[in-house]
Amino acid sequence: MSDVPSELPNPLLPEFWVRSEAEIDGDLATLQEAGGVTFHEEPEIPPEIPLPQGPGSWVLTRHADILHVSKTPEIFSSASGITVGDLPPEFLEFFSSMIAMDDPRHARLRRIVSAGFTPRMLGQLEDSVQSVATQIVDDVGARGTVDFVVDVAAALPLRIVCDLMGVPESEFKFVFERTNVILGISDPEYAPEGVDELTALLTAGGDLANLMNEVAESKKGGDGSDLTSQLMNAELADDELSASDLASFFILLVVAGNETTRNAISWGLKFLTDNPDQRDIWAADFEGVAPSAVEEIVRLASPVTYMRRTALADTEIGGQKIAEGDKVCMFYLAANRDPAVFDDPFTFDVRRHPNPHVGFGGPGPHYCLGAHLARREMIVMFRELFARLPDIQASGPPQLLLSSFIHGVKHLPATFTPIGGG
Repeated sequence: MSDVPSELPNPLLPEFWVRSEAEIDGDLATLQEAGGVTFHEEPEIPPEIPLPQGPGSWVLTRHADILHVSKTPEIFSSASGITVGDLPPEFLEFFSSMIAMDDPRHARLRRIVSAGFTPRMLGQLEDSVQSVATQIVDDVGARGTVDFVVDVAAALPLRIVCDLMGVPESEFKFVFERTNVILGISDPEYAPEGVDELTALLTAGGDLANLMNEVAESKKGGDGSDLTSQLMNAELADDELSASDLASFFILLVVAGNETTRNAISWGLKFLTDNPDQRDIWAADFEGVAPSAVEEIVRLASPVTYMRRTALADTEIGGQKIAEGDKVCMFYLAANRDPAVFDDPFTFDVRRHPNPHVGFGGPGPHYCLGAHLARREMIVMFRELFARLPDIQASGPPQLLLSSFIHGVKHLPATFTPIGGG
């Protein structure tokens, strides 16, 4: 590990991620070859962005280093924040919920909310996922051209998360717009005009929290099967969530469960368009290839670009001394292209096996709670597209989100042969 050459772009800055794939991949390979580098200087930010940053971070790009950090939460803490900026603890918990906590608080909250991700609960959602995917294709089928992100990829996970939490359909657009602000705050398209970033974030988060409080209040004493009803009417005192806990979990779920799955689906169409041979392989045996195909989409898409941890003691990563208090940012997207782990790492291979990617986070207590649901949503959506819009393809380049944290696609034009209805 070493200090970074001054001429190499910093992957902690949003501008790094809106360049060409060749430029990004080339710079990531250079970082990976170095084994890890530091960007310790406090990043320069425009004066109109009043968000505290603090010093920079170690940038980890090797698969092995990320596994090590993920599996040792007793040394690498989440409680100081999951992005490189240093934010107040109250801010972190409001927007990040349990992913910005350490055990035992993290373990307790994860245990409680995991009621929504049991096999029984996911089984109940299965019909809903299929119904929503069918409706999406019904709605767009006659058009022949769509913005794939907005009209298809974003619609499925948003509705499923809202259904899971018992949020009425009338609020779906409201939720969609607020989550765009929270994860797209550095992008001019999503940042509200006339207000600074901090105000915009707090307003969007407050709007979602107020909505969740209203939904939760309406579920008290009821016998609904949605997760909010279960959490609000739990019989054990230890399973009760405070209003703030529930609101922050909802924000996490709609942001993580909606935004990341929609980006995986969006990148998936681009990968299939760019690799028609792989598309043909999947189409020839959809069910047989689907499990490995969605893992490969997640590997290459890596919807969450990185997560930060903070060292609780002096330690080492890959032979490099890390001081107590240092930040380390685990770049999942880079690790998922590590040639030490993946043969032909830049090649999209729907039958890739094994595929030990870290697209849902590394192993350990913070592995994505909704990974199984995300996989099901992706399989069902692509099954519906292959069956009913078999020639759908991206018809232009993706418009990328200006963000270092989310590997996001804002818009992706797509065309297909129209079908009846719509």
